[in-house]
Amino acid sequence: MKRKTQRMIYVGAGLGILAFAGALAFFAIGDNVRFFYSPGDLRQMSAPPSTAFHLGGLVKPGSVHKDNEMVLRFVVTDGASDVPVVYDQTEHGLLPDLFAEGQGAVAEGRLGADGTFVATRVLAKHDENYMPPEVTDALKRSGEWQRGESP
Repeated sequence: MKRKTQRMIYVGAGLGILAFAGALAFFAIGDNVRFFYSPGDLRQMSAPPSTAFHLGGLVKPGSVHKDNEMVLRFVVTDGASDVPVVYDQTEHGLLPDLFAEGQGAVAEGRLGADGTFVATRVLAKHDENYMPPEVTDALKRSGEWQRGESP
């Protein structure tokens, strides 16, 4: 066998191994990737996502209600669209202390058949000036964000 043929076999085998490793990495990461959507993004989709994702926006003032002691319902808004959210603190832990109406929040979970987002985790901003970048971008796209002012 000529050296050129051997070299081509080694290069082909190397590319095959590299493609196999890339495919394994893609499938391993695929289950852990969570996409971010704003309420407006969900409204524009023809088919809502069936996998878990992040929903971000502002907690609509006057929308926080407790079904019982531990089940909380609230609305996440980007100013143009609203998405109702339910969060069971018994199953997933207490909400962060900084969770409040009118503040930015990111919820992780799935969209239910009735259009209610069932959250498994809720993240709230950690100081008065911080807003998650995804929420800031979504608010800017919807025209609700004004620089230097609280949204």
